[in-house]
Amino acid sequence: MSAPPDLPEIVRRAFDVSRRAGYVSFCRNETGRLLAMLAATRDGTMAEFGTGTGVGTAWLRSGVRGEKARIVTAELDPRLAGAAAEIFTDDPQVEVLAADWSTLLDRGPYSLLFLDSGEPTEVGVDAVANLVEDGGIVVLDDFTPCEMWPPIAYGRVDTLREQWLTDERFTTVEVMVASDASTLIATKR
Repeated sequence: MSAPPDLPEIVRRAFDVSRRAGYVSFCRNETGRLLAMLAATRDGTMAEFGTGTGVGTAWLRSGVRGEKARIVTAELDPRLAGAAAEIFTDDPQVEVLAADWSTLLDRGPYSLLFLDSGEPTEVGVDAVANLVEDGGIVVLDDFTPCEMWPPIAYGRVDTLREQWLTDERFTTVEVMVASDASTLIATKR
């Protein structure tokens, strides 16, 4: 696995680090381009929960335009966090922590929060609503597109997606980033 030639340099470095670490579970390029675009609209502090080897963080960083913007990211696995930290060694705008995402709870509020659609109790609306500033954006990836209501995934109601699409604290949309992948983008009201 090598990075396609049209990627930002920071993302290419992240792919190289991932390959060396033997890690293949990371942010898709389609989602990454969306993250870069959204990061370009943000100032303040952005965060990622579940860094892996830093590909998603690299996409966020590739979009950052201002000197005031910061990215803080947490990865529970110290080996993966160490690999991700390699990418941003000389970058004062990115901080990689080898820690559980809950260590970032007191560093917000965030202007942009990127997280994987993992465990619903950890990434549900109630768990993260207070972490995002008013007008801030939450991006959840790794959904399979669904055209029905209520949303169904793997033969049952996708309660996480349903929560985000119906919570009155956010305006949320599901966006297909590829024929087999969608992302939720939520803006805090």
